[in-house]
Amino acid sequence: MIKRMMLVWAFVWTFAGQAWAQSDIVWVQIEAQPSLNIALQRAQDYAAVLDDVNSFAMDSGWYGIAIGPYERPDAEQVLRIYRAESVIPRDSFITFSSSYGAQVWPLGADVLDRIVVSNLATAQKPEAPQVAQVLLPADETPNEAARSERLLGRAEREALQVALKWAGTYPGRIDGAFGRGTRNAMAAWQDLKGFDRTGILTTRQRDQLLGDYNAVLEDLGLAMISDTSAGIEMVLPLNVVSFEKNDYPFAHYTSISDIPATVLLISQAGDQNTLLSLYNIMQTLDIVPLYGPRKRKKTSFTLVGEDATRISETRVSLEGGQIKGFTLVWPTGDEERRLRLIAEMDKSFARLSGVIPTDAGADEQAVDLIAGLQVRKPRVSGSGFFVDSRGAVLTTAKAVDSCTRITLDDDTEAELAAVDTAKGVALLRPNVALSPQVVARFSDARPRLNAEVAASGYSFGGVLNAPSITFGTLSDVRGLAGENHINRLALNTLPGDAGGPVLDAGGGVLGMLLPNDANGRTLPQSVRFALDRTALHDVLAQAGLAGAITDSTLPVDPVDLSITATGMTVLVSCWD
Repeated sequence: MIKRMMLVWAFVWTFAGQAWAQSDIVWVQIEAQPSLNIALQRAQDYAAVLDDVNSFAMDSGWYGIAIGPYERPDAEQVLRIYRAESVIPRDSFITFSSSYGAQVWPLGADVLDRIVVSNLATAQKPEAPQVAQVLLPADETPNEAARSERLLGRAEREALQVALKWAGTYPGRIDGAFGRGTRNAMAAWQDLKGFDRTGILTTRQRDQLLGDYNAVLEDLGLAMISDTSAGIEMVLPLNVVSFEKNDYPFAHYTSISDIPATVLLISQAGDQNTLLSLYNIMQTLDIVPLYGPRKRKKTSFTLVGEDATRISETRVSLEGGQIKGFTLVWPTGDEERRLRLIAEMDKSFARLSGVIPTDAGADEQAVDLIAGLQVRKPRVSGSGFFVDSRGAVLTTAKAVDSCTRITLDDDTEAELAAVDTAKGVALLRPNVALSPQVVARFSDARPRLNAEVAASGYSFGGVLNAPSITFGTLSDVRGLAGENHINRLALNTLPGDAGGPVLDAGGGVLGMLLPNDANGRTLPQSVRFALDRTALHDVLAQAGLAGAITDSTLPVDPVDLSITATGMTVLVSCWD
């Protein structure tokens, strides 16, 4: 091994085959400890979040913890960035290899002993140091490659690290500093491409690396647009989408290619309350699938939703009384290109003055549209009613058949706790405990034929924000085929009422309204059926619940009856 005795020669580090002058090799010392055990533990702690962490014995008897080695410009950049990000102490400083002795962590690394003599000076080079000589592709000599690299700006250096990460050779931080981790990544990439392993890229190699990285986006037609109506400037894939319309607070860019993509620019005036409202509204839109991570802060939010055909990602922030951001909807199965595209969009995003006018797109009105976008709708909406104080709900089995997701009153998710397909009834439990206004109390009185009854349900499937009450009479305590667990009613209901409670005049629950079908037969308009309360009790008992009982022989005021019925009725929605 060549020692540090030939002072006429410049010292170089050849960790990945790259030769650097010793005067250029420095370290960023981040900590010193008097105890070896503490120094080893602290080095491991730093290594969990930083690259190139080392620990050395020092002449003072202490142990230094440093990151490196770096060339001086890289070390200055590392020091500046890591201080700003508060990942290293504010009193960290740049020092030289001469400050350190034996390396104590990582064990066996011996980075200092890798320094060898190389012929970078003008004097005659002895034969032995030729082991440090490296060969680069013919487009540049070693010195030329090193010099061209030094001319790179921070953004160019960071871009190379991003491309190396994409190529799968660089797991470290994007900091623009070419330390040991980046050199290893460059050398590994050179191996993959059949180049000599040097740990420094020539100009031609850098172009090839970036060309490979950018090839996936070439056919998208990325170009900077300035949407003055939205007050947003950013890169968009103009071979894929084109501006269609403004519809407050969105600028719509829709697909013009075989890629079913959509971009929304989001732009409106507002405050934190407005931002929260937008966050909630966005999650009701069909373009934001139900499943995916959501993250909301005081002045920003992100929404990611994914289903079998598409991935939607929304990024929004509040600055200076203006809420701005974007949504990208992209087909599934093209994740690499989507991630690259959204990174380019986010990186280029810039705010201009102004927001989309509040009256933009006001001519298009529909209850199932918000700003020209389809509101997500359930496959089936029906009715149910609360049967315990924590929000358990009885409904029809048909209403929750093959659902990907079940909700109560649109916003509370519920799970299927029990189902009796023979009786056509299901029991739901909310994922979070609820506090119903009214819990059903089942009638203990024997029902009388031709007695007045009331059915409560969401007749129009949730279009109205409250259940409707329909009055009628009890025609029979048996079904058409003599079933003793079914009551026949004389009243007019709609399909959305199925699953709702049927009450007697005293407010006690007689049963649950069933879907309006009779094995495919068409029934008279006023003929309906309800599952008897005894059958409902059996379902509850199997699930470990006991329905509350009431003596409802005395009639109550119709207004009070309506309040009781609507208080226990809940909208049940089945989503794909």
